[in-house]
Amino acid sequence: MSIPTAIGLDHGDARIGVAAADSLGMLAHPLETIPAKDAPAALARIVEIIVERKAQVVVLGMPRNMDGSHGPAADKVRAFAAQLQERAPACQIRFIDERMTTMAAQKALHASGRNVKKGRSVIDQVSAQMILQVWLDQQAMLAG
Repeated sequence: MSIPTAIGLDHGDARIGVAAADSLGMLAHPLETIPAKDAPAALARIVEIIVERKAQVVVLGMPRNMDGSHGPAADKVRAFAAQLQERAPACQIRFIDERMTTMAAQKALHASGRNVKKGRSVIDQVSAQMILQVWLDQQAMLAG
C-alpha cells in the first residue's frame, strides 16, 4: 500500500501554514505561509499547490477544545474545507486533531534559537508540518 501524495494545512484567521510530504510519503516539511484575510486568493494559492505537488490528499488541522469538543474555530475550518473541496474535487480532505500543535511548534522554534514573535508565519508552517506528520505516521502504521 503506497501513501498518497499529501499536503498539510494549519488554518488560522490571519494565516494558513502549508506543509508538504516528501516523495516517499514519510516526512513532512514546512512549505509556505499564505495570508488568510483574502479567502479567495488563499484558496486559489492552495489549489495551485495541490496541482503543483499533484496532491491527492489535503490534511487539515481540526481545532478542538481541550475536552475534545468542537467550537466556533472548528466550524470555520469545516467551512474552509467545503470551499476547498469545491475547488479541488479530486482531492480528499482529511482532518487531524490539532490541539497543541501551535504550542509545540513554538517550543520547537524556541529550542532551535528562533525568535518566536518574529517567526509567526514559520510557526504556522511548522504547525502544518506537525499536522501532516501525524497523518503520514498513521498511514505508515496502517500500511505496515
